[in-house]
Amino acid sequence: MKWKPRNLRELGQMVVGDVPHFHRRSSKYITEFFEDCDLEFVHRGETRPTWAAERIEEILAMPHASATAMPDAFVRMIQRLLDRGEVVDDDAERSLALTALNITLAREGWEAFYDDHGLAQIKHIATNTIAQMANPHRPFTPSELERRDQLLAFLGRCSEDDLIEDVLLPLFRQLGFHRITAAGHKDKALEYGKDVWMKYTLPTLHVLYFGIQAKKGKLDSSGVSTSNVAEIHNQITMMLGHEIFDPELSRRVLVDHAFIVAGGEITKQARNWIGNKLDASKRSQVMFMDRDDILNLFIVNNLPLPKGALPAASPWDLDDDVPF
Repeated sequence: MKWKPRNLRELGQMVVGDVPHFHRRSSKYITEFFEDCDLEFVHRGETRPTWAAERIEEILAMPHASATAMPDAFVRMIQRLLDRGEVVDDDAERSLALTALNITLAREGWEAFYDDHGLAQIKHIATNTIAQMANPHRPFTPSELERRDQLLAFLGRCSEDDLIEDVLLPLFRQLGFHRITAAGHKDKALEYGKDVWMKYTLPTLHVLYFGIQAKKGKLDSSGVSTSNVAEIHNQITMMLGHEIFDPELSRRVLVDHAFIVAGGEITKQARNWIGNKLDASKRSQVMFMDRDDILNLFIVNNLPLPKGALPAASPWDLDDDVPF
């Protein structure tokens, strides 16, 4: 990841504190700053901002998952730089520091922000993708557990269209997919086994196409019509065999992978049944995402809950004065 020298110099000045709203650091404290970021950089008296800019250039050259992701070390550096525990110039919320940093980051297509927990994050402006891959298997905070329970209740009562429009589309956009197109249930004749199709660009700039077959409830291997995996199998086979038109390329392409997404549980029997029915080549093209996957990914990516998942406002919460 190559950044312009001007932007590297400005970041280096922020790290050493040669600009307003950032702590001024001497040689010892510059070394401690990078130690806090789990980096083994030691400042030995070199020109402070120049040396810091060179180290930042090394950090940006570290491996990262994709063009819309940042090296973990860079994310840690931004979080350390915007630590709200270090108040400078009466900037208690670090809003002035955040504004100054974002002027530099915006030139490279990035933006820093504070999440709900007051921790600094950085996102790719064009795709709105958070730079660091969120871990959906980490422990949740009490506030995250509360939001997860609200979303769980919503998944239990929402329609299939609500699942797609209010949950899946925002989630996959946040995960870096683009050109997300929902077929919708008004146009079933042209759906060809898929509810949604979308694209994902690899770091090599090759493009993969994905289709989604979404079901509201539990998927099992029983004979119940809407949750019967035999129906899902037919739709997946149709999806993988039917071309879609990509308006950006003005040509028809095949779907590379298929997501089977359920708002409820996908039983082990259902997964095995579909795996046994598909041949070896198609088996590797199919991926499963059930209720727990949706909940965990939605929460760790800090997406706003759908309106239908929010608790109803109490009449006593209104700001109007009591008329007596």
